[in-house]
Amino acid sequence: MDEMPLAPSQVAAAVDKTPAGTGRPAFLITVDTEGDNLWAKPRAVTTQNAEYLPRFQALCERYGLKPTYLTNWEMANDPRFQPFGRDVLARGVGEIGMHLHAWNSPPIVPLTADDDQFAPYLIEYPEAQIREKVKVMTDTLEGTFGVKMVSHRAGRWSFDETYARVLVEHGYRVDCSVTPHVSWRFCKGDPSRCGGTDFTAFPEHAYFMDLADIRRPGDSPLLELPVTIVRTRRYPRPIEALRRRLSDSFYGTVAMRRLFPHYRWLMPTGGNGAALLWVLAQATRERRPYVELAIHSSELMPGGSPKLPDAQSIDRLYADLEALFAAAMVANFEGYTLAEYHDAVAMP
Repeated sequence: MDEMPLAPSQVAAAVDKTPAGTGRPAFLITVDTEGDNLWAKPRAVTTQNAEYLPRFQALCERYGLKPTYLTNWEMANDPRFQPFGRDVLARGVGEIGMHLHAWNSPPIVPLTADDDQFAPYLIEYPEAQIREKVKVMTDTLEGTFGVKMVSHRAGRWSFDETYARVLVEHGYRVDCSVTPHVSWRFCKGDPSRCGGTDFTAFPEHAYFMDLADIRRPGDSPLLELPVTIVRTRRYPRPIEALRRRLSDSFYGTVAMRRLFPHYRWLMPTGGNGAALLWVLAQATRERRPYVELAIHSSELMPGGSPKLPDAQSIDRLYADLEALFAAAMVANFEGYTLAEYHDAVAMP
């Protein structure tokens, strides 16, 4: 889709109040709850990382934070994750939501010559298959955990209007797939298609989506909660124009990120503790009503991701998380699940 900046009136329509008028900003934690080291594109997906989630949950509870575990097919069927998720729900200390990896979520209908290798996006499938995959995934999660699914994140950050409408038809009320300032055009799914979603023209803040144009606030019941990604600086127009032209290319994107970095995620990597604290401080200065941290469940396990190969790297990750959570408490943040945040800000 073409990039079109939001008009001032549309920006003003975004949800910008703190939950239920408390005056306290919300700290949201989203966990893409999926198989081990999927970056390696394994033929057989394992789910050993389910054993490492209790440590993370305990840390969150110590600071009054409530993770939302956005769960995909293999984890929904994991016999270790299932009792963990039910316990989290029973104690009211977190939420289970939906995360859909189209290439290995039933019904399995091959889209490319090698779906395990190419990992096609759900939005690249025919609409009938999108509907059926969402239905099967939703029914599986609701049957397993005994609660209505209302929160969602798209697999590989790929989202469009058809996908949004299907979510609404199935009763979803929150999506958190938008990554402001970031284009995924360089990141291919089906090699014959044009890559992932370009979110560079999307809002940074919460908004109820227009289902005819998901870049814009509208009157649908689907609340978009973009991941917290903060711009660090603005470059001259020629540099910004070059960035956009190169965003379709993997190597062009890598080069621009290294030469002209301009945003930071609230996403821990085990070596970016100072950057996480900077993002939190910037969000506090901007008086944002929420921040949203994103992490993968496999990143909580040694060897579960490329950047965290051993126990020592996991300990560094936890040190960064603890420092971030402690700073959030000092800054008066309060823990919410995605569904709780929706209900709080949707109040009249």
